[in-house]
Amino acid sequence: MKIARVNNLAETIRNLKEEGLWIIGTDMETEVEYDKQDYTGDIAIVIGSEGFGMSKIVKDNCDFLIKIPMKGKITSLNASVSAGIVIYEALKQR
Repeated sequence: MKIARVNNLAETIRNLKEEGLWIIGTDMETEVEYDKQDYTGDIAIVIGSEGFGMSKIVKDNCDFLIKIPMKGKITSLNASVSAGIVIYEALKQR
């Protein structure tokens, strides 16, 4: 598994798509829960920032959007926690 930190996420997403990767982003406003997504192909996972999520341009460039269901009054998780949950599911499916 490769992890990258980039300066221009929208441009990086376009480059990854040109290389044949599917882009999966996290968003609380979607209906698909993280454990219902297929992670078995060539993918890149985009984690939104804590509290603010992803920008519209980044969200619009994702092929799939997933959410991590929450209970109670908390509306977002720490980005590293979200990443851990989604990456664990991706590795479990592989």
